[in-house]
Amino acid sequence: MLTRRLRTTAVAACTTLLALAPLAACNRGNDAASGDGQVGIDMPRTDTDFWNSYHQYLDKGVSDGVVDALPITNSQNDIGKLVANVQAFTDQGADAVVMAPQDTGAVASTLERLAEEDIPVISVDTRPDKGEVYMVVRADNEAYGIKACEYLGEQLGGEGKVVEFQGDLASINGRDRSVAFKKCMDEKYPRMEVFELPTEWKGDVASAKLQSVLAKEKSIDGIYMQAGGAFLQPTLALLEQKGLLKPAGEEGHITIVSNDGIPEELDAIREGTIDATVSQPADLYAEYALFYAQQALKGKEFKPGRTDHGSNIVKIPNGLEDQLPAPLVTKENVDDPELWANQLEKQG
Repeated sequence: MLTRRLRTTAVAACTTLLALAPLAACNRGNDAASGDGQVGIDMPRTDTDFWNSYHQYLDKGVSDGVVDALPITNSQNDIGKLVANVQAFTDQGADAVVMAPQDTGAVASTLERLAEEDIPVISVDTRPDKGEVYMVVRADNEAYGIKACEYLGEQLGGEGKVVEFQGDLASINGRDRSVAFKKCMDEKYPRMEVFELPTEWKGDVASAKLQSVLAKEKSIDGIYMQAGGAFLQPTLALLEQKGLLKPAGEEGHITIVSNDGIPEELDAIREGTIDATVSQPADLYAEYALFYAQQALKGKEFKPGRTDHGSNIVKIPNGLEDQLPAPLVTKENVDDPELWANQLEKQG
């Protein structure tokens, strides 16, 4: 416990210094030396291309020595397994924890326990509803829903039938994307009919529900997939089976907007089978998850404001959130070398 008491003292001292320092200095990400201590890292799942890509970037950062990490675990989208994995981390002496809880309500008691033990937590991709966090590393998920809504509305001229594959509504990401998409549709495109299909991020559920909609409606004009890593392949397979997979520009084409930005989505945009995706930054999620774990071990603190890595740190009720950039990708910019999926393909 001596190490943790020293870290608490360092944090308090840093807070005093930061109160006197310029804001930009608080958000400067140029300190590369590793923090002192071990980091426990839990993967939320490894059954989608997006999370597998994130895992690859984590492995690279750990191999490069950004942090001293315990063996990475996988909670398989199960809050019980996440709780058990975190307990194992603390039993092994972890001094910080990186997690991506998919059930953002049920993780509160685990966060409370970690706070009591003075173990800082970095939450990736999702923002826990309650419980103290050192930093949330995430993109603006409300913007995901708005970008998808506006793209579909513009492409379809404000009319038509749109299917929305909602993520798990127990997750802040599923809620943010769904609420923002609906608000945008209601306000900007009231003549569009939206079929909201909760999926719990499961591709087979999305495919089955889409099949039910198609059985009743015969045809649809657009689809919003909140997670391309889970929904892309089963969706395209079903549309092809039913003779509805028409390339962009051809009569009968269904306009499809996705979220994730995985290589398969970019290939589908190039082929014209889907039209757009929001590139969720798997590379930056991993980079800044490890960076903030490193900084937490050093006792550093941050304040709301712009960062030097193109993002914005905002205050949330239980900590801070670094909102990383997530651009809309269409045929106009699909070959941008700055997109992480294009970089991943080159590395491969």
